[in-house]
Amino acid sequence: MELRRISRAEHADAGAVCVAAYEPFLTTAEDFYRQRLADVGRRDIEAQVWVAVDGGTVLGCVTHCPRGSAWREVARDGEGEFRMLAVHPDARGRGVGTALTRLCEDLAREDGATGMVLSSLSEMAAAHSIYTRLGYTRQPERDWDPVPGVHLIAFGKPL
Repeated sequence: MELRRISRAEHADAGAVCVAAYEPFLTTAEDFYRQRLADVGRRDIEAQVWVAVDGGTVLGCVTHCPRGSAWREVARDGEGEFRMLAVHPDARGRGVGTALTRLCEDLAREDGATGMVLSSLSEMAAAHSIYTRLGYTRQPERDWDPVPGVHLIAFGKPL
């Protein structure tokens, strides 16, 4: 498995991976969020999208939100943040999510961050198990609601 910055040619594939990974958590009323998940090109301009690729197939992707990125939501000064960690359902259990999380931690350290934070839907238990295994703890004081009816829970760890 190769981890690297996404290429333009992979934007559509990575968008499809994001939608497939998040689909069980979306309602029909959330078409705007499906479009946001699929719009990898925009995220790669306004943040950084990284992919896990094997044999030319995008297995997963993550949006790393460096300092100054409009995609940062809960990070404070000195913290890194990532969003939209997605692993294609057919690639789960292969360490893709763990590898992409560690990659974001490395990127944040390179940027001088001493901590990492993220937000997640409370229903995303598989992702939470990755975060817990990697040393993240719940930070309920940072939980928030981006839109009515959507509650995100926060996790963080020192780097």
